[in-house]
Amino acid sequence: MSSLTDIIFLLLIFFMLTSNAVQITIPLPESDSKTVAPGNLPVMMTLDGTVKVAGVTSSMDRLERDIALAVRKTDNKEHATVTIISEVGVPWEQVHQVMEIASGLRLKAIIATQPRKG
Repeated sequence: MSSLTDIIFLLLIFFMLTSNAVQITIPLPESDSKTVAPGNLPVMMTLDGTVKVAGVTSSMDRLERDIALAVRKTDNKEHATVTIISEVGVPWEQVHQVMEIASGLRLKAIIATQPRKG
């Protein structure tokens, strides 16, 4: 039993060290979904027009280039997933543009949400 605990503990440490810690401090859209999908390329968009790719400030004009650069830097190129972190109120057209860019780069894209209150 002790060896199983050791293996689980080592896996926990491995996943904690290899995950990208992204701090989300903006209000997210609400959803009923309970699915947690892994994402290794966060794209954060705020109401004031700020766009960040993996924590680095970007712009909508440079977004495709910056996402492609972030993919090259990641360890998991085959399963790279863009996590779209969009503040409530960001125009849907901008979110759609990020989804189009991800599709053009043959990447998966998911939208970060928070659980519905109530």
